[in-house]
Amino acid sequence: MDLHRPVDPNKTYQELTSEERLRYDHQKLHELHKGHESMHTTMVLILIGALVISQVVIVQWKKRHYRSYAFFTMIAMWSIPVMISFKNGWWRFVSIWSVFTLLTALVIRKSSIKPMSATTPRLVYKWFYLIYKVCCFVGVFGYILMMLTMLGVNLMFGQKPQVWMDIAILFLFNGLYFGVLGRDVAEYCTDQMAASIGYYTKEGIPTRQLESDVCAVCGAALLVPVHEEGVLENTYKLPCGHVFHEFCIRGWCIVGKKQTCPYCKEKVDLKLMFTNPWDRPHIMYGQLLDWIRWLVAWQPLVMFLVQGVNWLFGLE
Repeated sequence: MDLHRPVDPNKTYQELTSEERLRYDHQKLHELHKGHESMHTTMVLILIGALVISQVVIVQWKKRHYRSYAFFTMIAMWSIPVMISFKNGWWRFVSIWSVFTLLTALVIRKSSIKPMSATTPRLVYKWFYLIYKVCCFVGVFGYILMMLTMLGVNLMFGQKPQVWMDIAILFLFNGLYFGVLGRDVAEYCTDQMAASIGYYTKEGIPTRQLESDVCAVCGAALLVPVHEEGVLENTYKLPCGHVFHEFCIRGWCIVGKKQTCPYCKEKVDLKLMFTNPWDRPHIMYGQLLDWIRWLVAWQPLVMFLVQGVNWLFGLE
């Protein structure tokens, strides 16, 4: 279709065909921006500069002041999507977000109560590990459904591609978003509980001797020996020799994003720790969630900054 071919000036907009309306709208847009090439170049340069500078600032912030970076990112992840959803009337997401927020707020309060109950760490990690599992399943289901739609499987069921693709994107986004948010909140709760458990300080120095038959995360007795199969959960032993409940160490390392021993701070290789092939996708999924953080939390902030700079220079 030739978008530059002139439209019949004797016709009204209502009398135009769909193709003529497209050409008419394109020509009007072209006339509106005619002569603005230099302005557009400036806006593109501002956008590129903002992306580069913001990336450098975020990396340095994360490296030098990780606690404040993690807390700010968590708040941005929690608030920005729901504000956008309110603005656009996406009430289904707002409903899911509200339920998640209510239940998670109760868990955060539980982890912050002093003195902390001996059952609190296991309760907190079980909740976030459940969120992690559910989000992983939901995200993978959305991805598989998207691939099936692209392969045309929906036609076998008489469904339009748009219907399946909308469902796939819905599942994929919710799985990734709540997966990221759950990991960030779990990390925050981990830091809150770590100071109360009493085995180590923020500087990494243990404050009391670790007994051989208790878990270094929750302080409760181990249920089964390391080499025996448990009914509800197993006991894990790290290369450094310290042992933990399965839920506790999974919550600490995978969900809470702590790749060190909770007691001695020795580096933990998750791929060596969880040798079961079914555990590997969870590790890769956790890494994928870290990449989503830029898209959901930081990109809207950077674009808001770019629009502010354009407004200051009159480049709206």
